[in-house]
Amino acid sequence: MSSPVPDAAGASGEDGRRLTRKGQATRTRIVAAAAGLMYKRGVAGTSTEDVRVTASVSSSQLYHYFADKNALVRAVVAYQTEAVLTFQQPQFSRLDSLAGLAAWADTLVDFHLGLHLRGGCPLGSLASELADADPVAREALAAAFARWEAAIREGLAAMHARGELRGEADPERLALTLLAAVQGGLLLARTRREVAPLRIALDTVLDHIRSLVSDAVRPYPVGSTSAVVTSGVPVRVERH
Repeated sequence: MSSPVPDAAGASGEDGRRLTRKGQATRTRIVAAAAGLMYKRGVAGTSTEDVRVTASVSSSQLYHYFADKNALVRAVVAYQTEAVLTFQQPQFSRLDSLAGLAAWADTLVDFHLGLHLRGGCPLGSLASELADADPVAREALAAAFARWEAAIREGLAAMHARGELRGEADPERLALTLLAAVQGGLLLARTRREVAPLRIALDTVLDHIRSLVSDAVRPYPVGSTSAVVTSGVPVRVERH
């Protein structure tokens, strides 16, 4: 969930001057190194010297781009925000169906199984360290989670607008609940070194969403793929 992406934290140095292509590449290398170290060791366990060595830059280069560790941490928050959301982007466009929601959940579970349930969510890990210690970073993380939640909500809202979810279904609350299931499930899965907390948390919310399917979209047994008619238009409904 933290594949390297271009650094989106800005294209200027600490002196405010716009960076050259080479300068931007160096800055991105520093941020990527810091992000990787902080993901493995935590913010407190990562020094600027650790970052300097890993990024293969001089101290003067490091401080040309970042005045202090706080500035570097905030760049890491921006970097990880783009990494986490970019990783999920292919699934975000398909969250307007039950099958798409299930596939998104499976992608998250499989990804963290591949990491042997170590590291957790890059944004969640940063938030656990920074929410009380760095108000600026906390606001940036809150904005990152808001973007994530909005991407989930957009798909659910589309289902609701098409009449596939009953009127009482609240896309905003459902999206927040799904995101909370991801974060809480990952924390417990990482602590217990077993995937069950994440899988159960996601499946429970998805089962609740399935229970809110409109009567016009008749439910079929789990595991079936059937054609139904909604407002006169055949719709395929998948159950996992």
